[in-house]
Amino acid sequence: MAQDDSVTTSSVTFSENATTKTLVTSSIHPQPDDDVLKHISQVEQQTAEMDPITKLTNATTPTSPVAGRRQKRNSNDIPRQTILKALASRHGGPATSTAFTISSQLDPISASPTIAETITNIQSSSTVPPLSALRSPCFFHQRFEGLVDIQKVLEEINEEEYSHSRLMQTATGVREVSKQLQRKPLRRAVRSVMIVTRARDNSLVHLTRELAEWLISTPRYGQEVGVNVYIDAKLKHSKRFDAEGLRAKDDRHKSMLRYWTPDLCWSSPEKFDLVLTLGGDGTVLFTSWLFQRVVPPILSFALGSLGFLTNFEIEKYKEHLNSIMGDIGMRVNLRMRFTCTVWRQDETPGAEKGTVEEGEQFEVLNELVIDRGPSAYVSNLELYGDDELLTVVQADGCIFSTPTGSTAYSLSAGGSLIHPSIPAILLTPICPHSLSFRPMVLSDTLSLRIAVPQKSRSSAYCSFDGKGRIELKQGDYVTLEASQYPFPTVMTGTNEWVESVQRALRWNVRGAEQKGWSENNEDEDKEDQAWDIDIGDSNGVYSGTDSGIGSSENGDGSELRRNGTDSPIRKGGSLLDL
Repeated sequence: MAQDDSVTTSSVTFSENATTKTLVTSSIHPQPDDDVLKHISQVEQQTAEMDPITKLTNATTPTSPVAGRRQKRNSNDIPRQTILKALASRHGGPATSTAFTISSQLDPISASPTIAETITNIQSSSTVPPLSALRSPCFFHQRFEGLVDIQKVLEEINEEEYSHSRLMQTATGVREVSKQLQRKPLRRAVRSVMIVTRARDNSLVHLTRELAEWLISTPRYGQEVGVNVYIDAKLKHSKRFDAEGLRAKDDRHKSMLRYWTPDLCWSSPEKFDLVLTLGGDGTVLFTSWLFQRVVPPILSFALGSLGFLTNFEIEKYKEHLNSIMGDIGMRVNLRMRFTCTVWRQDETPGAEKGTVEEGEQFEVLNELVIDRGPSAYVSNLELYGDDELLTVVQADGCIFSTPTGSTAYSLSAGGSLIHPSIPAILLTPICPHSLSFRPMVLSDTLSLRIAVPQKSRSSAYCSFDGKGRIELKQGDYVTLEASQYPFPTVMTGTNEWVESVQRALRWNVRGAEQKGWSENNEDEDKEDQAWDIDIGDSNGVYSGTDSGIGSSENGDGSELRRNGTDSPIRKGGSLLDL
């Protein structure tokens, strides 16, 4: 997040004073329910009547357990940041005059009394169910809203008379919708393309320039020009990219070349219809890091080392983009992500035991890793699933991997490979001090909690997709659950994952295939193809002595097997007259 005194983007404004850092949304107008809007209006009116000193005090001092995130938490509680993401991601309908104030992650303690009271109302009010506020904003889910009414299904499941047969029919229907999401190509007009590239790679900067110029100048959708292109703001003054030279070629290009920043990706992900990545898997992970809410479809060109996630050839970029942006459309794989929230023990004097504060939250594409860090002691971690103790981990650490991340750190630690279309949580221990602690695949419906117990000899360290390394002290924990914001990647074909594993890991590659008994030369006569050896005589002396074919292989000699004359021991004994 930006740390300047006043940095303004297209839809958010960052402001900083001596006491608080807040993110004030001015153009995003979420659509909470009527009861929430009514409550917000009342709180705003009460806040407006306060004197400036009282306002400042309330803005810096937590006014409720949710405002300071000091609370006793259970698995049914929704993290405050999850609610804020859901509210900020809901579009459509008339714009409201309410400006939501969201505390920046630069200062996780401060919070607006308006948002604090709103969240309290959402979590406690029986008339505003959390599921209504957290309805998925993903436009790929909305694309298939006509196939099944998820809200109606949830309401029916909560009915007391919901029968087993209806439950099975619902499960079958939802599974069929999931299949259609993978199979059906999406045809949508691509008006704005974002390019993510390794800015420190000079060769990729030149390639980015070539790709951007082609996208802008190639006529599309009945227009004389192409599409809007967003490039990294770091390339604004790059001599290799030469943005001014690109604009000077045509006056119409001046407004079509634009720049993206991390703040823009957070505040307005809907501005981008397609994201192109030039690099390897690390560039794709960085793109996931940029979009911590809704993610546009990602098309990745292979310009890295291994490339499990980069399956498109850059040499054919014109062919690929013309088909995707044309009548053929794109097939999208909605890759699962984790929502990981850090909770810290309240260490203020007189704090009640078990009270925690909500800390950072991350959307993870590959894995959450919790290890012992620089400590010489073994990690001691308590693993809970839906608030029930599953096991106590005593190891160097633990890896909680998505199916996408099963080819990364988890694979090195002995974890299994999982197809990215399978919703699951892969638990892989790191050097466990137990012979029976093996990797395990858990249901994606579980809400996991990984805690450092008070009796642990040392703290633990956690990292999210290899970034944001954070220390967990005794009493701290991390919650992990399936994210409502999947990571949509454009597919080259139905078999691209297996092909990527075979290409990158040489999966099931053998030095040579086993040869057959003959090459089956079609030009050779059948008589010449027959074996020209003495397979056996009438007494069975040579029976079964061939290294390749014996009575057990070709199916004959059942009589010899019954009386035991086909046994090598029996034959050896007969030679000695035993």
